[in-house]
Formats: sequence, C-alpha cells, structure tokens
Amino acid sequence: MTDAETPLSGGNMSGGVVRVGDTVRRPAGPWTPAVHALLAHLHEAGFDGAPRPLGTDERGREVLTFIPGTPAWPGQFHLLDDDAQLGRAARLIRDFHDAVATFTPPSGARWQALIPADGDEIIAHHDLAPWNLVIGEQHWAFIDWDTAAPGTRLWDLAYAMHGFAPLSASPAYQRHDAGRRLRLIADAYGLTERQRLDIIPLLARRTQAMHTFLAEQAARGTQPWSRLWQQGHGDAWQADTSYITQREDQWHRALLG
Repeated sequence: MTDAETPLSGGNMSGGVVRVGDTVRRPAGPWTPAVHALLAHLHEAGFDGAPRPLGTDERGREVLTFIPGTPAWPGQFHLLDDDAQLGRAARLIRDFHDAVATFTPPSGARWQALIPADGDEIIAHHDLAPWNLVIGEQHWAFIDWDTAAPGTRLWDLAYAMHGFAPLSASPAYQRHDAGRRLRLIADAYGLTERQRLDIIPLLARRTQAMHTFLAEQAARGTQPWSRLWQQGHGDAWQADTSYITQREDQWHRALLG
C-alpha cells in the first residue's frame, strides 16, 4: 500500500511539495544532483542539521527525509527570544559552514544561484532564515536547500543575522535589543574581530541584494517573485536596508564594543 501524499505549505520556490510517509517529495531541477551531493556530504561529515537525500522517485521528484517539527517562523519565533536558543541557531549555522568547508562539488555541478554572492569560499545555503529552520522537540535542522550555491560564510551569516536578530524596520518586528542579539549570534558563531568588522557592511549589502533581485524579477514578470514584489516585499527589503545602514555605528559598538 502506497503512503498518501500530504501537501506541505510554505516556501516560494515551487509548488507540489508533499510529504509521503517519512519523506518529502518535491520537483527536481538541474541543480538537484549537486544539492544532493552537498547534503550527502554534510551527513557524512557528521552534520545532522539538514535533510538526507534519498534520490528521486518514479515521477522524477527529488526525495528527502522528512524533518519533524515546526518552522521557527512564524509560530515558533518566540522560542528564539531565549538567548540560549538563539545561540543554538547560530551554532547550527557554524556547524554547517564547518562541515561544508571540506565539500568538493561534483564535476559539472549546476546550482540555482539566484543572487550573485561576494565570493565562492563555500557552497552557501543562501536562505538561512527562521522560515527555513525546523524546530523539533530535540532536533533542529535547516530545510529548502535548492538555492544552495557558491558564496561565503559571511554572506550567508549576514542574511541569517537579518532574520534572526531580526534587523527590521517594521514596527511589528523591530527589536530594541537588536544590537545585543547581533552580538549574541556573532559570539555563538565564533566570529573573529576581523570577521566582525567585515560583516558590518555586508548586513546592508545583503538586504539590498534582495531588493535588487525582486525588482529585476518583477520587471521580467517572473513568478513567484513578481507576486512578492506586488505584495510589498521589495519595499520591506529596501526599508530594512535603510534601517541597517543608518545604524552601522550601533552594530559596530555591539559587535566590537
């Protein structure tokens, strides 16, 4: 008897994501073999904060292990109000970056690189955010690896800091203690003094890159990005960029004071 398919909500990249038993099935793309090689390497390196790849099914969909739990955003974000839990998320990112540092992509690897990164130090996740962090009773893991592509540790972490601190211009999400939380993430990750200096300008550059990407895709009518632009996501990223830029001295004091 075949297990029933249960549609899974969330995410912007593609529809048709379903759970089948203890697996997730989702549309594959030219990047899938490279992403599966990456995920296999992470598990071989001892990193369990990502789904395990299980190949493709009879319909050509990629198959991954299902990660039980609930995404941190929106329903579980209050858990990250706790310093220890926020530090745990930062250490999970560091563990990923350390594990991926020894990964050699397969020959001819193709990646779904949506936004040009600032280097190719590692294969970065590029969407390390609360909506992609699944919090289980004991196990935490990042999902949605389909936009993994060459990048750098700090480019990846700058994006994560925006979401996890968060560094938001919106009154609904803005934190009076954003600088302190930024420092906590940096400490838990283990940033050096040089890296702290280098990441400060990246905070605004990374958010600006999101606005630029959405603007370009909206101009082309590319979905789902055009829809997100029409819903105001571009304005939100631009507002966050201004908010971050105007407070660079505050981030400097928080990270290096």
